[in-house]
Amino acid sequence: MTDAAEKPAEKEAPPEAKGGDDRDTLHTLRLSDMPLTHPTLRRSRMIKNAKLDSVIELYRDQDTGSGQIEVTKVPAKFGLQMSHPDMRILFVLAEMPSYDVYSLRVALRQAGIEVNSQDALKLSPAKVAELGGFMKRFTHPLLMQVYGDEGVKMETFADVIQLFRDPDVQKAKHKLTLLAGKLGIEIMAIPRFLEDYADIFMSISYYRQCLDRVTPHVEDFFVALNDLRKNFQMKNNPQFIVAAKEMEMTFGSLLSSMHKKLDSFDRRTQDMWNDLSAERFRKIEAIIKTFHQMMGGILCALTVKMDAWVELFPNRNVGGPGRRGDFILGEMRTGLQRIRDIEASVLSTD
Repeated sequence: MTDAAEKPAEKEAPPEAKGGDDRDTLHTLRLSDMPLTHPTLRRSRMIKNAKLDSVIELYRDQDTGSGQIEVTKVPAKFGLQMSHPDMRILFVLAEMPSYDVYSLRVALRQAGIEVNSQDALKLSPAKVAELGGFMKRFTHPLLMQVYGDEGVKMETFADVIQLFRDPDVQKAKHKLTLLAGKLGIEIMAIPRFLEDYADIFMSISYYRQCLDRVTPHVEDFFVALNDLRKNFQMKNNPQFIVAAKEMEMTFGSLLSSMHKKLDSFDRRTQDMWNDLSAERFRKIEAIIKTFHQMMGGILCALTVKMDAWVELFPNRNVGGPGRRGDFILGEMRTGLQRIRDIEASVLSTD
């Protein structure tokens, strides 16, 4: 087991570093949602550490830190056979690049693993409400096209559903007929369409929020690298110079790839409204779902790396050049090949 470093108080860590509902994070997974049988494992969670390794976190405490164990050491620790069904699940989970709910849906389905509750694969109600501002870019065109000026009054999909429950049955039926006609589907299929529409664009809103949050931390990290290059000790360390350039290129490319991909989805969505149909939506839905694991993997890697950096060095006055350089050459540099593999998957599908 390893103890996590204490969080410095000088600067608030990124939201993803604070805990909260594991369903809303990219790098933590509560194992109680998985079909495991060992009671201790079920009370634990799997996390990505600073090296991007998947480990089981048995406990986390402000004073004692984080108690972690590698998956390969679970049999010896808990008296399980390597062939135990729990071990197969743990090894499958350990290979996943991200634990966000959208990536999990794809990965768990591919592995044939059933969760204990479908709520485990949904963002928390608090996160859904938080993403309302991001979702407006997707809800507004739908509401305006179907309802015109009346759509301006509707802020969320809950407003749409409420309108469908209007006590004026004829009014509700008229609007349902309008929507069904534009989509070329039966009226009874509209609720399912709205749910699918909300879900797929909620995923893009989620990834967009994660990208917006991690980008400033990556930029601050680049500033820190430049500061270190000016230090006499570090600028004469060829290993550090190579590592710094490597990280700048890798992290910079990942940010660029994510921005381009999300901007591309935005354009596709806007184009969809030029000739709205259920078929066009399903095509865009399929394209977006194809990239869920890639987007989750990139954002998870960036978030975990930046969380680790900010926790140890919350501002420019914390940690000397030697300590910062050692952490960069150790924790920060480790796992870069995994990140480059994710980036390669982006380039191959662009």
